[in-house]
Amino acid sequence: MRKLFAWFIVVLVAAVVWVGFVYVLRTGPPQQTFVDFKNGSSARHIATELKQAGMIRSRWAFLLLHLYRHRSLKAGEYAFDHPDTLSNIYNRIARGDTYARVLTVPEGYNIFDIAAEVEKLGIDSQQNFLEQARSQVALVHDLDPFTPSLEGYLYPDTYRFARKNKAPDVIAAMVKRFHQEAHQIGLTSDVHRIVTMASIVERETAVPQERPLVAGVFYNRLAQHMALDTDPTVIYAALLANRYRGTIYASDLKYSSPYNTYRNQGLPPGPIANPGKDSLLAAMHPTHTDYLYFVSDNQGHHRFSRSLEEHQRNVAEYRRAVGGGQ
Repeated sequence: MRKLFAWFIVVLVAAVVWVGFVYVLRTGPPQQTFVDFKNGSSARHIATELKQAGMIRSRWAFLLLHLYRHRSLKAGEYAFDHPDTLSNIYNRIARGDTYARVLTVPEGYNIFDIAAEVEKLGIDSQQNFLEQARSQVALVHDLDPFTPSLEGYLYPDTYRFARKNKAPDVIAAMVKRFHQEAHQIGLTSDVHRIVTMASIVERETAVPQERPLVAGVFYNRLAQHMALDTDPTVIYAALLANRYRGTIYASDLKYSSPYNTYRNQGLPPGPIANPGKDSLLAAMHPTHTDYLYFVSDNQGHHRFSRSLEEHQRNVAEYRRAVGGGQ
């Protein structure tokens, strides 16, 4: 009886040690390790993959934990960058805490800005992103069969991409979001014109309340066959020609480009940036006024005017403010 009791104690201690060894102590490789579970992977397959990657000590311990908790295990690629407990590893897979590169695109970013972020995150090269943005125009032919590129249709938002995703995946996700937003706000007709106008409005003002006013000014100028004379289009023309130097020079204002609205009347051939919802709505529903001009008030807003004389006074006040009263 004493021997049986002694063996029971030995087995109990061994079980406690084993449980502590596989469930409590942290394990895992010291360097970042990726493990990818395909759709439909069973708990047995997941346990085997984790064991082979050195993330867990025992696949049987993982399966016993799964039998006890019985949670749904999510497919996807997981990044493990430090040793962890079996419980924490199991919980991550049950939550679907997969690895992703997070791409945040603010309103008003153009394809060059987005391409730089895509390369910075290691998703793809700037060159390939730009090539795809210019070649995949069929993605928006249902809305705009005449767009020269996907500029304007890469909806600003925060996106998550797996390591296997490349530029085409990024573009497809952003265009899909644009379609969703366009449907929600009722953007179904005259899309090319509205998105082009919205992109200019987006680049002209960061104040949401001003955007319908700015759109109204530009529509008024178009109606009177006046040049839009908007600096963001000049910058975009320079970007397309790979000649932008961080500021606008006199030569840029004279540069021959269909996007240069100082040289050409009407809207440019297409959008110059990717507008958000407020700018799209402003282009769809501009404020009806008789304003023809606006200029910064040097405090984050703009002063609007009806006549050239009034505009020139506002410009002079702006220059005095910028020059410190000189």
